[in-house]
Amino acid sequence: MGRIFSGVQPTGNLHLGNYLGAIRNFVQLQGDYECIYCVVDLHAITLWQDPTKLRAQTREIAAAFIAAGIDPINSIIFNQSQVPAHAELAWIFNCVARMGWLNRMTQFKDKAGKHRENASVGLYVYPDLMAADILTYKATHVPVGEDQKQHLELTRDIAQKFNNDFETDFFPLTEPLIFGAATRVMSLRDGSKKMSKSEESDLSRINMTDTDDEIAKKIRKAKTDPDPLPGLDCLIENGQFEPAFERARPEAANLISIYAALAGVSLSAAIGETEGQQFSDFKRLLTDVAVEKLAPIGSEMRRLQDAPDHLDEILRDGRQRANAIAQPILQDVHQIVGFLRP
Repeated sequence: MGRIFSGVQPTGNLHLGNYLGAIRNFVQLQGDYECIYCVVDLHAITLWQDPTKLRAQTREIAAAFIAAGIDPINSIIFNQSQVPAHAELAWIFNCVARMGWLNRMTQFKDKAGKHRENASVGLYVYPDLMAADILTYKATHVPVGEDQKQHLELTRDIAQKFNNDFETDFFPLTEPLIFGAATRVMSLRDGSKKMSKSEESDLSRINMTDTDDEIAKKIRKAKTDPDPLPGLDCLIENGQFEPAFERARPEAANLISIYAALAGVSLSAAIGETEGQQFSDFKRLLTDVAVEKLAPIGSEMRRLQDAPDHLDEILRDGRQRANAIAQPILQDVHQIVGFLRP
């Protein structure tokens, strides 16, 4: 059986994009892989975090994993800072990775923006820590989205260079796990922008903790256009939207995509069901499926967050199990590198 590693940053306000883009996929992997799911709090502090909020948000991610259907008995759920091997292997990888590799990382450029000189060193070497996250467990597969492909390629480069430098075949070249066409979840207030926790209006996103009424209100107020829903001629051969259609009617494309993803059907099936409808009718249909799929998750998240001791116990158990895998691998790395163990 292969081994999966993936993580989510505890930066608060998990929303529909996080669920459809990552967490839902994590749940589906459990039957076929040994799964290790991490709340990556070391990654979070590459940008300053309020300590009290960071602790609460770490529990929020753990609650979201469990409420969405990840089984903490069969899978491992823990927070990254509690397994020291992540940070220690990251330092070793800092000495393996090359500056030129990191200079090509587009995510650093995006996050640092015009103020690169003021960015933390942690933000710059973030990809090395991500490689350590994966290789600390010799993960064979990682579920990736478009924004993470480059980091996984770097992980493979680091693994290969480590193996070559020390004439070993120790680290695997981890494979990406791609779930077909990704669901791009855009803002409910502007279909040309990604759904984001940082957008000022809460009406722009469906949070994973939203109630039935909040979900319904946000869908009812979601931006639309005056035309009826499209037919199949808005799709191209691969079953995705024609780019010109997405540019012309971004809100229609977004809401149809959300409906298809939540209903578990293809875009062509969703369009076949809704072609010619007015948005007022379609929004009722979308509300029904969104409430059915998301409201139970939100309710369970709120229940779990009201029981922090229970969440902490799950994270402690996960830490112990993660450490049991990571420590022997790290000890082998020490031996390979030449660290003395008196």
